[in-house]
Amino acid sequence: MRRLISSGSPFETTAGYSRAVVQGNWCFVSGTTGYDYATMTMPESVEDQTRNCLSTIGRVLEDAGFSFADVVRCHYYVTEAAFADRVFPILGETFGAVRPAATMIVCGLIRPEMRIEIEVTALRRG
Repeated sequence: MRRLISSGSPFETTAGYSRAVVQGNWCFVSGTTGYDYATMTMPESVEDQTRNCLSTIGRVLEDAGFSFADVVRCHYYVTEAAFADRVFPILGETFGAVRPAATMIVCGLIRPEMRIEIEVTALRRG
């Protein structure tokens, strides 16, 4: 059974996507940027944006019946290579014990204030 999860972001409605899609034991979380969706504000630092990304993803995983412990794959998109060393410790706090497969890519994002975007895939274990 397919289940759609929303984070309340206005981008989900405008662009026609779900923050996460649950299909069976899988949860696919869309790319999530550092907005605080309650206030629609974006912090300036990549560290604070990373924390906001992880907070949103954590809530979405919980709403879907998953946790960070279920994450098997992460994709990180940063706008500057120098951000990697700044966000690694923050990512390690969340994923250090989980150790999912991960990739970090340096690229442009759709808004100039965005510094990082994170997407994850989780698999519920039996």
